[in-house]
Amino acid sequence: MIGFGSIGKGTLPLIERHFRFDPARVTVIDPVDDARALVEERGYAFRKVAITPDNYREVLAPLLTEGAGQGFCVNLSVDTSSLDLMKLCRELGVLYIDTVVEPWLGFYFDDSAGPEARTNYALRETVRREKKKTPGGTTAVSCCGANPGMVSWFVKQALVDIARDTGTAFEEPTTRKGWAKLMRKVGVKGIHIAERDTQRARAPKPMNVFWNTWSVEGFVSEGFQPSELGWGTHEKWAPKNARKHKKGCKAAIYLLQPGANTRVRSWCPTPGAQYGFLVTHNESISIADYFTVKKNKKAVYRPTCHYAYHPANDAVLSLHELFGAAGKVQPEFHVLEEDEILDGVDELGVLLYGHARNAYWYGSQLSIEETRELAPYQNATGLQVSSAVIAGMVWALENPEAGIVETDEMDYRRCLEIQKPYLGPVKGYYTDWTPLADRPGLFPEDLDESDPWQFRNILVR
Repeated sequence: MIGFGSIGKGTLPLIERHFRFDPARVTVIDPVDDARALVEERGYAFRKVAITPDNYREVLAPLLTEGAGQGFCVNLSVDTSSLDLMKLCRELGVLYIDTVVEPWLGFYFDDSAGPEARTNYALRETVRREKKKTPGGTTAVSCCGANPGMVSWFVKQALVDIARDTGTAFEEPTTRKGWAKLMRKVGVKGIHIAERDTQRARAPKPMNVFWNTWSVEGFVSEGFQPSELGWGTHEKWAPKNARKHKKGCKAAIYLLQPGANTRVRSWCPTPGAQYGFLVTHNESISIADYFTVKKNKKAVYRPTCHYAYHPANDAVLSLHELFGAAGKVQPEFHVLEEDEILDGVDELGVLLYGHARNAYWYGSQLSIEETRELAPYQNATGLQVSSAVIAGMVWALENPEAGIVETDEMDYRRCLEIQKPYLGPVKGYYTDWTPLADRPGLFPEDLDESDPWQFRNILVR
């Protein structure tokens, strides 16, 4: 296991619960050793080292190949190249999983690189090229956390629910093309990864400390990347600072502004209408790409897809503090552990909109109280991620020669079968809400009232 932050600490006990393995073969690697005792008291090895371009082969290859059986690299770190580690594992015949296409240190804040070069689109394209170059072979699961990851499985379940509830004649697809055609047939215009985290800390957040319910490094890094979204074929308007990609799948656009400073209108079951941050995520691109229908190599149908994230209130306050200080990142980061949280729920799901039933949210409503009963060392947000990692590991072990795969390509029913016991209530909700609703109406707005689900109406301007 590479990385032993909030997600690593939560994932390790679940690995122990779900898999049989030789304890002598387990090594946890992290440049910080404040949780070393948690590893060593279990009888596992801990290596205090930062994985870098210069040492990753030397450090990892012996650990992944010594002894009997097949190795498994669980990459839960930041600032380590997912692509390079994935390539090494496949070269060695070792299974691999990560939760994000992560670059080497320096990528996110490289002021010599243009905005397009710092996008998740660019990172995903490196993995797509490697997949095309070396098809098949040892399984490497790319981007298998809560989101990206679990939400791609939610999308398929939600689509099946809508097709059933609208009386659409269908057989459950078995191919990417089949799924894309079904989404088009059902009439989905777009998808929000709609999340509301209401977990509250017992104590107030101090000044100059960034608080979050999961990796602060991860959130700050993606928050400073350009805002990105899968771009639907139904869209008639785009912001002036939107830019298209000239190469690759061309399923997404990016905005010349940071995602953590970009707001959109969305909806979750408990709060109803809400603002979310349009932070870049791999699933915004991969889902839009997966559900694209092409004719003569031209996209004739594609849903818009993007994150609409309302983090915990302490994280929102931390963002306001950060951007209010002209983007100066706080000197101290802190992830709220389960014993620091008073109450709250991480309501994470997918909102499929524009079809005959208007909009449908399907997802997990996991509370901190239930999390404490289900698994140790994590809050609700962490358990949604760590349980997805476990589901992805199970799938990889059952499909060890699947090559490089994204979660959109995996068996959603099998993965959710493994993960659901950790997700609290997993439910679907129809709503008549649209982004034209819940507006004060006190000032003139530049809206498209002919189609409520245009991005023009969703983006907060």
